[in-house]
Amino acid sequence: MDYDDYGSNAVELAIDLANADRTDSWVPEFLTAHDEWFTDGTALELSARQARAVAETADLVREVALAESQDEVVARLNALLAMAAPKPYATDHDGELHLHYAAAEAGALEQLTTTVAMGLSQVVVQHGWQRLGVCAAEGCGNVYVDTSRNASRRYCSNTCASRSSVAAYRARQRS
Repeated sequence: MDYDDYGSNAVELAIDLANADRTDSWVPEFLTAHDEWFTDGTALELSARQARAVAETADLVREVALAESQDEVVARLNALLAMAAPKPYATDHDGELHLHYAAAEAGALEQLTTTVAMGLSQVVVQHGWQRLGVCAAEGCGNVYVDTSRNASRRYCSNTCASRSSVAAYRARQRS
């Protein structure tokens, strides 16, 4: 599966958000770690209400990935898109012409939510809702985008796939 660079990066931002380790200070840490997504000068400090909105966005991304039908995906994706405020504009700030989904002057919450919603929706609409999934490895549960040719991915990483294969092999040997 091939999708455009900015859109693929936006969906990776969505996946990172859904998989974020939610410690007490996870929102500021997440925003700082992903500061390349925000226009220069954007304040990354959020109120408690805004931090809850970031958590809600992360939950909705996970819910989209957990959906078991197209109708569920559409409903959950539309809930995520309802939180967004898209104001797309073209830019070549990095030497490549591409679209940004949120207005340059928007706050961090709006930029994050809009980018995540638009990136995720582009992948779902262009490549199918089955391309999103949750890792099948025991104890993992990370969200992933299936970029395989035949849409057969079941794990978030090679590490989880290997760990599951080894566990299955050992279970067969014990039987």
